[in-house]
Amino acid sequence: MISFIIPAYNEERLLARTLGALHVAAQAVGEPYEVIVADDASTDGTAAIAAKHSARLVRVAHRQIAATRNAGAREANGDFLFFVDADTLVNERALHGAIQALRDGAVGGGTAIHFDGRLPPYARLLQPLFVWFCRLARLTGGCFLFCTRQAFQTVGGFDEALYGAEEIVMCGALKRQGQFVVLREAVVTSGRKLRAYSGWEVLRIMGRLGLRGPKSVRGRRGLEMWYGERREDPESPT
Repeated sequence: MISFIIPAYNEERLLARTLGALHVAAQAVGEPYEVIVADDASTDGTAAIAAKHSARLVRVAHRQIAATRNAGAREANGDFLFFVDADTLVNERALHGAIQALRDGAVGGGTAIHFDGRLPPYARLLQPLFVWFCRLARLTGGCFLFCTRQAFQTVGGFDEALYGAEEIVMCGALKRQGQFVVLREAVVTSGRKLRAYSGWEVLRIMGRLGLRGPKSVRGRRGLEMWYGERREDPESPT
């Protein structure tokens, strides 16, 4: 069985399309699967949307992405674990490629990532460089990260001391267990944060993270893009 694990906090706007695309892709590849939404203290309609789209709901109150991912994984029954962000669209090609990679002996991996909608100029410039670097370094974003259950358990899951960059640390841990692949197939994730924050704000946040090193992701402070009050996406319908 394949287990899809979706951490979610107040994702009523985008969760339905994520779940819809996931069901279409999973049914197309013809594998038994389950969908788990780990609802991290949402105050909107996230739970109702998960139930409407045949997802099993796991309620937690961590307000921490690593712990929420792990909570979903603990409830999973699958041999293959897929961690998918609540604003990410998975397609049949990406899913098929991931399953094949795992069956061919990979312990984990991810795909290229494309952002939806119009992006600000700085983001359009950096996106191809980001994709190239991820393939070169064999790293992937947390919006679509997959691994075998055995490898996940061996590395101890996501590091719950981290409030950010937990997927980068997980990539490194999985690499030490065996083959880690970054597929050429791509998933599409929301570009809302890139649209809601200016280039200067993004540079300032990333610069602070770079200067402080690992200490910068051991708490929510300075991680307002992920834990602060959510800004409206300029492209969201009113």
